[in-house]
Amino acid sequence: MRHARDYLRAAITISVVAGAMLGCSESTPSTPLDQSGTFFGPVTALASGTARTYVTLDGSGAPTEIGVALTESALTGLPNATAEYAFALPSQASATAFKHAVINWMPTGHPPPMVYTVPHFDVHFYTIAQATREGIVLGDSVLTAKIMRQPAPEFIPAGYAAGMAAALMGLHWNDPDAPERHGGPFTRTFIYGSYDGAMIFAEPMIAKAYLDAKPDVASVPVKLPAQYGVHGYQATSYAVGWDAVAKEYRIALTGLVLR
Repeated sequence: MRHARDYLRAAITISVVAGAMLGCSESTPSTPLDQSGTFFGPVTALASGTARTYVTLDGSGAPTEIGVALTESALTGLPNATAEYAFALPSQASATAFKHAVINWMPTGHPPPMVYTVPHFDVHFYTIAQATREGIVLGDSVLTAKIMRQPAPEFIPAGYAAGMAAALMGLHWNDPDAPERHGGPFTRTFIYGSYDGAMIFAEPMIAKAYLDAKPDVASVPVKLPAQYGVHGYQATSYAVGWDAVAKEYRIALTGLVLR
C-alpha cells in the first residue's frame, strides 16, 4: 500500500508541474519568426559574366528592395548590337507588384540625340507577365494605338511626359526635369512605361561609363503617381552602384511600400 501511495503522490506532482508548464506556454507569446534576408532568382549569362534578380525582405517578410545583381565581368565582352536579357524573379518577390525583369543593352544608346545616345543599360521591372510583354508590337493602326493609349492622369507619375514608343516595351515616360535633359551628363535616370492605358514598368537607366567607375550604391527618390493600377509593393526610390562586399553591380527598386 505504501508503494501505491508513493506512486499516486508522484503522479499528482508530475501532473501539477506539467499543468503549470502548459499554462506558462499558453500565456507567453511566441517570438515571431525572422523572415529577413536576400533571396536570388536563377542565374543568367550576360556578356562575359552573369546576372540574377534578387529581393530583400525585412523581418516580417515584407519586401524592401527588388533588383538585379551583375558580376564584375558582365560589363566586359558586351555585344556590339542591342541585346535583351530576361530574368525570372525569386518566389519571395511575389508580394511586389512586379512579375519579371529585363535588361536591355544599348551599345549606341537611343533617342533623343545627345542625351541618351551613349552606351547604357535599360533595366525594366515589369508588372505584366513576359508572355504579355511579348505581345507588345508595332504594326497596324490597332497595335500602334494600344501602345500610344495613355493612362488616366492619376496613374502617371507627377511631372512625367510621354516619349518614345518601342516594341516589347510600350510607351516610355520621362522626367523633363532630369539633369541630362538640361545639358548635364547622363549618368543614371528613372523612366516609367505604359501600354494600352496602364502603367506596366519602372526603369532605372544607367550609362555604362557610370557603372565602370564603380560608384557606391546610393538610393535616389523617384516621382510617384497619385494612384496605382497594380496592387503590391511599389518603389519610392531606386539605387545603382557597386556593392564592394558582394562584388556585384546592383540596380534596384528600393523603399518598397504597399500600394
